Amino acid sequence: MSCYRGKYADELIANAAYIGTPGKGILAADESTGTIGKRLSSINVENVESNRRALRELLFCTPGALQYLSGVILFEETLYQKTAAGKPFVDVMKEAGVLPGIKVDKGTVELAGTNGETTTQGLDGLAQRCAQYYSAGARFAKWRAVLKIGPNEPSQLAINENANGLARYAIICQENGLVPIVEPEILVDGPHDINKCADVTERVLAACYKALNDHHVLLEGTLLKPNMVTPGSDAKKVAPEVVAEYTVRALQRTMPAAVPAVVFLSGGQSEEEATVNLNAMNQYKGKKPWSLSFSFGRALQQSTLKAWAGKEENVQKAQAAFLARCKANSEATLGKYQGGSGLSEGASESLHVKDYKY
Repeated sequence: MSCYRGKYADELIANAAYIGTPGKGILAADESTGTIGKRLSSINVENVESNRRALRELLFCTPGALQYLSGVILFEETLYQKTAAGKPFVDVMKEAGVLPGIKVDKGTVELAGTNGETTTQGLDGLAQRCAQYYSAGARFAKWRAVLKIGPNEPSQLAINENANGLARYAIICQENGLVPIVEPEILVDGPHDINKCADVTERVLAACYKALNDHHVLLEGTLLKPNMVTPGSDAKKVAPEVVAEYTVRALQRTMPAAVPAVVFLSGGQSEEEATVNLNAMNQYKGKKPWSLSFSFGRALQQSTLKAWAGKEENVQKAQAAFLARCKANSEATLGKYQGGSGLSEGASESLHVKDYKY
């Protein structure tokens, strides 16, 4: 059997290509109720549904911001939420030409037989959930696998287990009309250098694409959401041009040209760092058969949160901060970001959280 050619094939190919449109990227607003609670508590705002909705409305209704986005990843709650005026968020996005997406995994659990490595759960009932989400307006999905770098990690067991989980998720999504974002995140935690990160990234991506092929996934109807290749959080930083060279090379060695786009995760880099590194990749002279874009959560929201602080009178100021980050990252996908433009409070602070969980 060759790759998936069911009734959704043409739609999947078109939607994946659209999400990867240069100049646009993804806002990852898929924080679980617990994770968004941590964000809200950082600005002393109570984690209740009305406040979660207020923050998401602030983002989705920022004038001019959605022109820089092609997709927004939502948490299940948000897929069904409405603005204060009663308009479904999904409709706000569709009218602006932004595809709604949905996080479908159920978080990580420890992988028995390993030194604290994890696997991702959520395959049970996934087909039914995908069908429901498609009916509710979602057109792509996200599933996060997590690997770590250590003296003996990632183990081959963890690499294979996570690659197979991602592949099973991907084909189930495609059979239900959702473009799967394949996200094998290698955590930045640790003292390793950039060479070690590159080596692990190449091994992980090679295993993922082998599994995707084995499971007959239609690559043209998928997206990859990887980490950037950087030194560990406890190692000395390198220049953006070095990150660009190592990251693009890792992709060249492992990622088929059939996949339309790479939408990088920010992985705890500061807002500015993530944008500058993405810009350097798009300026890098080398073979790049896929568009290089972003799917940022923390790196699109940190300065916005700080500016808002949960106060109605700060909404415009917060929206200005969000618009600035969206525009900066849009420019970075074209290799045209000048850097430092209108840096608001919080744009250059590290967003690294050890062993980050949703």
